[in-house]
Amino acid sequence: MRDVIQKMLEAEAEAKRIVSEAEAEADRIRDDARRQAQQTAEAARRQAREEADRLLREADEQAERDRDEALRNAAERIDAEVRIDPEAQREAVLTVVRAVAGEAAPGA
Repeated sequence: MRDVIQKMLEAEAEAKRIVSEAEAEADRIRDDARRQAQQTAEAARRQAREEADRLLREADEQAERDRDEALRNAAERIDAEVRIDPEAQREAVLTVVRAVAGEAAPGA
């Protein structure tokens, strides 16, 4: 009977050891899974940031091109619409030169 009790105690100790090892292994697996999930999430966030940065860069570049084109178009329209005859242009230039030189305009 003693042998039977001894064997039962040994079996119980063995079972506890096996359960303890299984729990430790489960903890390691869980920790690895958590670590992998964090790495995956960080990689996804990094990719999302890089993609957002790329899209912003492209949008800025497109906005710059659009602005330049709008300025060119406006300058072309102004050139096409605004015509100053040579005499008026000469008078305007003389007026500006006099103003810069500090001279009074004729008739002033």
